[in-house]
Amino acid sequence: MRVEQFDIPDLKLIHPAVFEDPRGYFFESYNYSRFIEAGINDHFVQDNQSLSQAGVLRGLHFQTGDFAQSKLVRVIKGAVLDVAVDIRAGSPTYGKHLAVELNEHNKTMLYVPVGFAHGFLTLTDDTIFSYKCGNVYNKASEMGIMWNDPELNIDWKIENPLLSEKDQVNLNFKDFQSPFRFNS
Repeated sequence: MRVEQFDIPDLKLIHPAVFEDPRGYFFESYNYSRFIEAGINDHFVQDNQSLSQAGVLRGLHFQTGDFAQSKLVRVIKGAVLDVAVDIRAGSPTYGKHLAVELNEHNKTMLYVPVGFAHGFLTLTDDTIFSYKCGNVYNKASEMGIMWNDPELNIDWKIENPLLSEKDQVNLNFKDFQSPFRFNS
């Protein structure tokens, strides 16, 4: 497993060792000990999976307080543009984002720690997206930021994605008061 780090502290792209032969492939999608060695100390307590058609945008989501979540995300089938936004007050990269393509071929995973908003755009039909969460879902703790907020300036490469009702009314970034603090 190879771990790629970025200018935004704490985000990590995990490239698993994939073993392929004429039968297909095998890779370890999660190993607690190896992730600890890579600096990912989370204890994942919930697995989620979604199926979406091309052009579906989910996000930018996060949970607050006692239910704040880290996530380890990957694509089982299809492809997504995956985005994480630093929303930790006091962070030198506050409001900055990382956008990476995750797909069934590259098998990469993105680790999104607490203090980041997360979202993805499906690039293919029948995309199956999987994520491990470091905390359980709690509706009362859920928040979101508008996917197309001009201050975030995320190039989603789409003008009119298919959104849920809740994602159509998320907060604007300028109106957002972060409950998260950057720990240097």
